Amino acid sequence: MMQMQVDLVTETDKTCEDLIFHFLRKHYPDHKFIGEETSAAHGTSELTDHPTWIVDPLDGTTNFVHGFPFVCVSIGLTIGKVPTIGVVYNPIMNELFTGVRGQGAFLNGSPIKASSQTELVKSLLVTEAGTNRDVSTVDATTNRINNLLFKVRSIRMCGSLALNLCGIACGRLDLCYEIGFGGPWDVAGGAVIVQEAGGLVFDPDGGEFDIMSRRVAASNIHLKDAFVKELKRN
Repeated sequence: MMQMQVDLVTETDKTCEDLIFHFLRKHYPDHKFIGEETSAAHGTSELTDHPTWIVDPLDGTTNFVHGFPFVCVSIGLTIGKVPTIGVVYNPIMNELFTGVRGQGAFLNGSPIKASSQTELVKSLLVTEAGTNRDVSTVDATTNRINNLLFKVRSIRMCGSLALNLCGIACGRLDLCYEIGFGGPWDVAGGAVIVQEAGGLVFDPDGGEFDIMSRRVAASNIHLKDAFVKELKRN
């Protein structure tokens, strides 16, 4: 039964990715493309300065299998390796997040902005446990979460990094981090939406965000320094 579910999800992923890439190639034949399913089959393509569409056709695969409605399609365009356009759509909840560099961020057409929370202890943090179950990774992950529990109001694990970033962008969440996620397709859409909503996207050590690093943190403008300080403790 589980293998049937895995096969179904894989086929759903591939069908959605093919549909998206077919549409984009029709309109932007000179652009480059990076997709989760294509990368799984052939390895992740190198990100260049060329305009590149980065697609996750189904972010929140485990949620999808279990019928948990926190799933989305994530599409991002980078130009000069910089996230420039982001589209994240949850078809179950009918929420469409969009952002274009220099033009703001929106939820179903209405402007959104990151939270104004200034105190770490009153902040809502979202992260993920990931899928790696080797002992050292699990210990590092749980130790970090255990320590952060004493510093924030509460912690959520929702199962979709793209939607977690959108939660930062619309002010539902205050803090987000994840280390070792799948690839650039998980963040390409959400990163620009956060930035256009007035939030910050950065490396968990406080440095510049690298879309290819599989490391990301995000917050509003008030909480970054305190958040990074706590992340560095762990």
